[in-house]
Amino acid sequence: MPSSAEVLAGKLRIDDLEPQGRRVLLRADLNLPVQDGVVTDMTRVTAMLPTLRTLLAAGAAVVVMSHRGRPNGETPEEFSMAPVAEAMRLVLGHEVILLEDCIGDKVETAVQALVPGDVALLENLRCHPGETANDAEFACRLASLADLYVDDAFGAVHRAHASIIGVPPLVEVAAAGHLLELEVQMLSRCLDEPAKPFVLVAGGAKVSDKLDALANLMPLVDRLIIGGAMANTVLTYQGIDMGNSRIEEDAIELAAVLLECAELNGVEILLPYDFVVAADLGDAASARVVRQIPATTMVFDIGPESIERFASAIADAQTVLWNGPMGVFEIDELAGGTQGIGSAIADVAGRGGISIVGGGDTAAAVSAAGLSSSMTHVSTGGGATLDLLSGSVLPGIVALTDR
Repeated sequence: MPSSAEVLAGKLRIDDLEPQGRRVLLRADLNLPVQDGVVTDMTRVTAMLPTLRTLLAAGAAVVVMSHRGRPNGETPEEFSMAPVAEAMRLVLGHEVILLEDCIGDKVETAVQALVPGDVALLENLRCHPGETANDAEFACRLASLADLYVDDAFGAVHRAHASIIGVPPLVEVAAAGHLLELEVQMLSRCLDEPAKPFVLVAGGAKVSDKLDALANLMPLVDRLIIGGAMANTVLTYQGIDMGNSRIEEDAIELAAVLLECAELNGVEILLPYDFVVAADLGDAASARVVRQIPATTMVFDIGPESIERFASAIADAQTVLWNGPMGVFEIDELAGGTQGIGSAIADVAGRGGISIVGGGDTAAAVSAAGLSSSMTHVSTGGGATLDLLSGSVLPGIVALTDR
């Protein structure tokens, strides 16, 4: 089966388009965190700017569409794209017209009035059930808004949704945006003869979410470092008492599969052996480092000895792929492991190696630690990143127009 990179090589790209005087429907991933009506992380807005600016410079009118959150086909105000429109205005330095819906007569009228250089943002796609159901009529209404389509939503390209796979066949041309190209190119470096030693750092909550990707990478990896709540599940399989820590009970046998896969491929496995524990998250100020976990406590981070050992295992790497934080990085007392490992991975890039950060919580953790600019690449994808690394061909890429 061809890889996502191989499939993308046979598709049209944004540079193949002639968008002057045309309306372009740009699918972006603007699923942004919002607090008190203000976007708190601009990463995904900044990431889509090269594509948006390319279209505007070429004389297009651009209609941007995205989802935000899970409104489940309803229209609650908390899922509005209004804060996103304001964030786009600030970063782009350009007026962004927020439309009241994503389909309908009023939307069509407003879009038809756009002139080259205009940017409009549709309301949340997922406020219509037709988006996640890939409803043909909903896809047709979206496609009617523009002549051309560009997919720059890497974080959603693994979804078989209307705006991802339903719209492309219904427009004149559907092409990949700059961010989609970049993501596939950078992540594929981990699959296509990565420079050695290749260290894979896996954390976060669930073994089950990452197993396919990790298993696909095992023949290429030299060392596997496991932290976060994922390590709790693996250590439980090994017979370690993890106290009241978060365990993925139904994935304990999957932990066995992961370890066996690593061993069969001669991969060195590193697990934490000291931990930062507390009675609960509310007791983080009293967190302490232990080797044996008291029955009444929970693990919230890896300990300093584990940080040092993991950093040493990363020190000579030429390629590092990191997916999943080492602990509850949002709380200062529990962020040491994630920050320490992040610094070690950033050092790899600093000396000319490749450091790639998987999306989702890991990207947020790197941003919180101020390390984003020190990495070779920070992915904007979560599930899409894992699907690509598992060897899956992403549906949104398949849907684009062939060369």
